Amino acid sequence: MSTLAWILLTGFAMSAIALVGSLTLLVRQETLQRAVSPLVALAAGSLLGGAFFHMMPTAVEAMGPGLAPWLWLTGGFLAFLTLERLLRWHHCHDLGCEHDATLGWLVLLADGLHNLIGGLAIGSALVLDLEVGLMAWLAAAAHEVPQELGDFGVLVHGGWSPRRALAFNFASALTFPLGALVAWAASASVDTTFLVPFAAGNFLYIAAADLLPELQRERGGLGWGALGALLLGLGLLLGVRLFFHG
Repeated sequence: MSTLAWILLTGFAMSAIALVGSLTLLVRQETLQRAVSPLVALAAGSLLGGAFFHMMPTAVEAMGPGLAPWLWLTGGFLAFLTLERLLRWHHCHDLGCEHDATLGWLVLLADGLHNLIGGLAIGSALVLDLEVGLMAWLAAAAHEVPQELGDFGVLVHGGWSPRRALAFNFASALTFPLGALVAWAASASVDTTFLVPFAAGNFLYIAAADLLPELQRERGGLGWGALGALLLGLGLLLGVRLFFHG
């Protein structure tokens, strides 16, 4: 398939993950809640593995061994820190989170911006290296599942109807393929390689400042099941790297 075809496929597949929120209407909340911690831990491991084992090695290879890729990595980390401060970005992965209807709009705004940046980054990675782009997409998708469950819960607990919450959550997710298409179109005239280490910084921030602290705050801290899921995410991404590059 062409690069554009991969961008369209992965972009709309990522948007479709927003529909996972409907599971909260079909499955008992207790069952879903038990699955959230392992999913969050798997997402954290996948994001760390994607950043360390795929995105940064490719960025260093493409940009050279100087400071540039590491400065963009730092910039990506600090950008998400700043956005979290400005938009109260922290995502709640607890299905029982309580928020009012007004905050629901803030969640959607933050989600739309988050997905737009993610689309720009993943689109750039796919243009630079298909394998790296797909690994970055898998890591981001692992994070999207518990995030979308949590966001859907925030909207419903804030007074939104399930149908309205699902529709608007999906609409905010459509900024991901939009960002990916913008990155693809811009790559013809602009070097978008810098977005790969920038996205790696985003991944590191989400894993280290959002997901892992949330797991540590749970009763009993990071349990063995969650630790195993974290290591599984890291191991899978490392295994793919070793398989293709030795």
